[in-house]
Amino acid sequence: MDKTKFARHATSPRQGAQAIRRALAVLRILAAGGEAGVPLAEVVQATGLTRPTVHRIVHVLIEEGIVERNERSGHYAIGNQVPELALARPRPSRLLIAANPSLQRASAEIGDTLFLTVRTGNDTLCVDRRIGIYPIQVLSIEVGARRPLGVSSAGVAILAAMPAQDARKIVAANEKRFETYKTDMATVLGEITAARRLGYGMREIGLIQGTKSISTWIKTPDGQPAAAMTVSAVRTRLGPRREQEVADILLREAKVIEQAIGG
Repeated sequence: MDKTKFARHATSPRQGAQAIRRALAVLRILAAGGEAGVPLAEVVQATGLTRPTVHRIVHVLIEEGIVERNERSGHYAIGNQVPELALARPRPSRLLIAANPSLQRASAEIGDTLFLTVRTGNDTLCVDRRIGIYPIQVLSIEVGARRPLGVSSAGVAILAAMPAQDARKIVAANEKRFETYKTDMATVLGEITAARRLGYGMREIGLIQGTKSISTWIKTPDGQPAAAMTVSAVRTRLGPRREQEVADILLREAKVIEQAIGG
């Protein structure tokens, strides 16, 4: 067999896999932009790909209905085909089913806004939100919101539950994206270290100014951190004494969820 042909055939599958991974990286960045979408320059910065590469990927995805372009803003967003494809799997995940009683209990007991966040690649995705009975609620993110791992207390908690080397790799991969959230690699690594020491993730300044967040990780039966349960409240609601009380409730319910998904 001709050596040139052999080399071409040998590298072709790898090139195909690389193209798929690049397209998925672009989609994850666009998903984080929600309805407003993301400008092309921001996608280039976040992915580390060249502008022509991103432009080519985006336009193929537009042709397939996976991505849409807002003609007024010029931003790119996830297209209607994506939620339509998701209809093929309407049943809630095992984690969501297992977490429901714990979310109800913790929400009633704590009274502040409660979030359930899962890990998806190098991101976190909010999959549930419960509003408490306290008059002032912190609605920092919506269900479906995606963030890079490390920019929220949930992301910090998930990273803290990983082996240090794995967490560092993810933080390094997300470094360029941290600029959008006004944080950096050194700060995130420091928060991960603090979370390991405390046994839970805590952000003195939440995603909204004047708020504070506490998160506990949830592990799958194989010991991998898959999710986090978070309470976000105005800072005056989470002084040192109540912080520990809230953390204890979250830790308790995280163990209940782990037992439910492991059974």
